[in-house]
Amino acid sequence: MTNIVLSFEIHQPRRLNRLFPYERVKRIAAGESLIDRYFDDKLNKEIFSRVSKKCYNPTLDILSELIKNSSSTDKPFKVSLGMSGMFLYQAALYEPQLVEKLKALVATGNVELLGGTYYHSLASLSSTGLNEFIAQVKEHKDLIKQVFGYEVRVFENTEYIYNNDVARAAESLGFHGVLTEGLTRLLEWRSPTYIYSAVGTESIKLLLRHFVLSDDIAFRFSLRTWSEYPLSPEKYAIWLSKTGGDVILIAVDIETFGEHHWADTGIFEFLKGLPDAVAKMGNLTWATPSEVISSSPASGAINVPKEKTISWADVEKDCTAWIDNSMQRISFDRLCRLEPYVKEINDAGVTKLWRFLQQSDHFYYMSTKGGSPEAVHSYFSPYSSPAEAFATFDSILSDFEGKIGTLYYRVKKSKTPATPTPPTTFQKPSQPPPRYTPSGYGTYTK
Repeated sequence: MTNIVLSFEIHQPRRLNRLFPYERVKRIAAGESLIDRYFDDKLNKEIFSRVSKKCYNPTLDILSELIKNSSSTDKPFKVSLGMSGMFLYQAALYEPQLVEKLKALVATGNVELLGGTYYHSLASLSSTGLNEFIAQVKEHKDLIKQVFGYEVRVFENTEYIYNNDVARAAESLGFHGVLTEGLTRLLEWRSPTYIYSAVGTESIKLLLRHFVLSDDIAFRFSLRTWSEYPLSPEKYAIWLSKTGGDVILIAVDIETFGEHHWADTGIFEFLKGLPDAVAKMGNLTWATPSEVISSSPASGAINVPKEKTISWADVEKDCTAWIDNSMQRISFDRLCRLEPYVKEINDAGVTKLWRFLQQSDHFYYMSTKGGSPEAVHSYFSPYSSPAEAFATFDSILSDFEGKIGTLYYRVKKSKTPATPTPPTTFQKPSQPPPRYTPSGYGTYTK
């Protein structure tokens, strides 16, 4: 029997304010917080509401219906969801009914929630080590526990970024499995349809995404020039049945349904019909990642050193989607170098804002690749060009660096013992109060 693991990644970025350099003085005068000046939450709300209407609400409704209708059958439908903290943050703010729908789904017992980085960040690629990455994964675990009362056991890094260090970090945090891409160059003669162990760990098992079958849905479903168009649930179930192996991991962005492929392409009908089509195949059944990990032995070990880090992004399936050209590398390096200063300042608002800037999306928009990757990057980007994405990020990061420098100096000064001064009849006037002081969680006041 081959287990079908269907996994949806759910993330919405908090986009930067493209008008920051021009609105800075006006927003300061209006008393807006620093975080409000850096991010365009009007645009974020508009996009979130649009995607919610086209994708999130109808897709979650269908998943709920599929679980309910198959609950009494011998092949109940199951699904796993990897939600970023940024998605849940905006859902609670703009579309709170989505959170309630997700809670109801989890309560069925047929949904597994996955661990991740709260900020959908590139923290695992930092040159300063994995301490910040581990902190963000812990923050995400705490969020899932708080919102859903759920203890995550399987981990997926941002965009399936993976290497041996990521596996070791996941193991140290109590995970027993990691999801990543099943690359041909990684597997060589082996198949992604089996469970593997992670080199350098004692207990981590790897579930590898079947990128061909996943991309048949994610990218090719509505492509009329595709030789297999149109793709029906029955045809797809036959492909799954003929693939064989212990497990087939089908992992896509949830926006595949209704946003990347609009409703009139038949994508929702495909999802609705898939469980019945799978049920007719005698060698297929649905499972969650944890169920497969606990029941299937490893068929070998996978070794991914840091210099060969993989992901599911673009045709290269490495880290070049985010750290390739000079704009991306310079921006990411500057952000990473702030870590010791942010940790020394030790202010919740400062740390939160710094982590917001680590979202992978900011760097994704700076990509200058050509061909099909260029089309995908441009589709998601709110900017007119990679240069505009860099200019916006650079102006905001430069401003933030200045704030960090000022705060760091004050913290260090406050920890330096005062030097006694001889008495004098002349007293210097006291220094004016600092222009910016931390006030509350993630905000600054004038």
